[in-house]
Amino acid sequence: MEILDLRKQWKHLYNPSAKKVEVVEVPRFQFGMIDGEIEAGHGPGDSPGFQAAMEALYGISYTLKFAIKQRKENPLDYPVMALEGLWGVENFDRGTFDITNPSGWQYTMMIMQPDFITQETFQEGLAQLRKKRGDQPGFSKLRLDSFEEGLCIQTMHIGPYATEMETIAKMDAFAEQNDYALHGRHHEIYMGDPRKAAPEKLRTVLRHPVKKK
Repeated sequence: MEILDLRKQWKHLYNPSAKKVEVVEVPRFQFGMIDGEIEAGHGPGDSPGFQAAMEALYGISYTLKFAIKQRKENPLDYPVMALEGLWGVENFDRGTFDITNPSGWQYTMMIMQPDFITQETFQEGLAQLRKKRGDQPGFSKLRLDSFEEGLCIQTMHIGPYATEMETIAKMDAFAEQNDYALHGRHHEIYMGDPRKAAPEKLRTVLRHPVKKK
């Protein structure tokens, strides 16, 4: 059976160096997506809405994976891609976004899907998911959509999420030194599982869209 590994295919976007900030061009990809907001007084780790969103997003991604693997004609296997998050707040401003205060954060969580996943395939997968687990609230918020980030700077952050500001400061300095202006939402790609990995070993790709000043 043929295996498609998008993480290997796009290695430079999903396994950057932790020793430097790099400039990359991120093409248009399609993702399973879900939007939401962290409730007041909560963070992502204890937000009921966020947990429901994660269950829905991983649920559709694995449902699609197994449906393609088990189809009678042209079966194909592929690893489910990493979880990604676009983070911001209402009236988002990169200069005032406080990453240390998650209350009220708005998010778009997403997992990249292969190009052969069509809207019809996605809806069929969603129907299978509902049949298996019932009509959970997060399922109605799922969508298949494309996203093109374009010119970006990125690096790998190693360590707990609480220390990301140190890495973000390096990215901001790089942008300033190279005459780039930041725009768009704060982008994180979670290459480690916080439920299994020690905080100091967590690997998170940090990516910011930029444009020349």
